[in-house]
Amino acid sequence: MTTVGEAISRVRNVLKAVKEDPFMTDRFIYSIILKHSKALLKRESNVSNLFKYTSLFKEIPCLELIEVDKVDACCTGIRTGCTFKRSKNKLPGLFQLDMGPVIKSVTSLDYSQDLVRTQPDLYTNLTKASSFKYNKQKYYWIVNDYLYLPNADWDAVRITAMFDEDISDELCGLEKNNCVVEQDRDFNIPEHLFTEIEQLTLTEILTAGQIPSDGADDSQNVMR
Repeated sequence: MTTVGEAISRVRNVLKAVKEDPFMTDRFIYSIILKHSKALLKRESNVSNLFKYTSLFKEIPCLELIEVDKVDACCTGIRTGCTFKRSKNKLPGLFQLDMGPVIKSVTSLDYSQDLVRTQPDLYTNLTKASSFKYNKQKYYWIVNDYLYLPNADWDAVRITAMFDEDISDELCGLEKNNCVVEQDRDFNIPEHLFTEIEQLTLTEILTAGQIPSDGADDSQNVMR
């Protein structure tokens, strides 16, 4: 698996043979790589195709939940007793396709129960069925980047998804040994796509005319 640093180096090494620019930062190069990566992945919009690339997905092993009311959970139509849990914080950015965010699984902490994704209105209608009291399935939905669970007494869940941003803060909060610099992280793009991504990135940089310099806050950024 290629790392973020190796992906940047592949592009930078080709650029050095054509153009040397002291203001072209790793962060700038990586932003262009990511832009084209997302476009090509969306071209492979069949989710089942993405699921076979296990390296594309990362797991947050302990997403903390808090109790909220049915208004917060967008389920005001539910009249029976129902408790709702919501992720304490917003989810990190999730990679989006036309059908929504690419989520592989949401499970209990011990993996013993998989949750099924739904929508608040669909769940509300489901609760009105006479047979619902026999339904042991657990459900979840996402609203405004929060994850919601109805009728769950759990304090946390696991979520495995294709994230659109770094999730090191979530992992570092659990175990400091998991913290690594961004350049050492896996570049979660199938290798067969990278040649095309590399060419698109090089073309954009070389035809941009001007290479933007870092802003004032970049001295604090690990990707410089």
